[in-house]
Amino acid sequence: MALVCGIDLGSRSVKIAVMECGLAGDIPQVRRLDRLDTIKFYREYGRKVQGKLVVDFEALGLPEVDSIVSTGYGRNTLEVAGGETMPELKAHVKGAMFQTGLENFTLVDLGGQDSKIIKVKKGRMLDFQTNDKCAASSGRYLENMAHVLGMSLEELGEHAVDPVILNSTCAVFGESELIGKIVEGEPLSRLAAGVNETIVKRILPLLRTYTSEVIVFTGGVAHNKAIRELLGEGTGKEIVVPKEPQFNGAIGCAVYGFEELEENGEYEE
Repeated sequence: MALVCGIDLGSRSVKIAVMECGLAGDIPQVRRLDRLDTIKFYREYGRKVQGKLVVDFEALGLPEVDSIVSTGYGRNTLEVAGGETMPELKAHVKGAMFQTGLENFTLVDLGGQDSKIIKVKKGRMLDFQTNDKCAASSGRYLENMAHVLGMSLEELGEHAVDPVILNSTCAVFGESELIGKIVEGEPLSRLAAGVNETIVKRILPLLRTYTSEVIVFTGGVAHNKAIRELLGEGTGKEIVVPKEPQFNGAIGCAVYGFEELEENGEYEE
């Protein structure tokens, strides 16, 4: 039996996946998933010591594990003391393949503050585009817009019909434009649909250069029902959302950890 902890040090939240596996070659199973606010995590459970991140796993209530693998947000990756670090894109591809069983797809990951589009063929990453400089296609943008509309993210995600046209491509100016539409008397349902449509309009041009029959949609934004529907309509492709879209990177780290244990013959029978 082996236990591996995968950690995704995201911009808005830290995701932790503890997975277990019996014998080498068996399919790992998710044992525990945790998500913490990033600031809270660093303030209460992690500190930087000699260039590495020391995590208080005991305080987190996590079990003792055989391997720790972490990844991070953009260029902010920290090596976790006692573990190893893997590239963010590789972690998300491994997580998507594990969760869906697919080897040929385009991965669309829309997180709290960044977005990633990755072309995967025969289980290998062929090309990618990332955006961590603007929050306009991220969960942060949706949170801000939901706040302006006075609704929850769940309510926002229910609206995809007859969207109001919003032209601003900037998260900051987008709020001002939305407020202007509210003043004009547009109904909340159309405004919410317009907000969801802006996310899809921003990524559709990128997807046209990444032709795949299947789009795997991950990240916190994948929980938005309307964006899933609009993405399917806009691309004409099948949209697959894994069971745990927000934990995809952490799961990918754990999967990689098991591969390393097996390669090094470190499984305990």
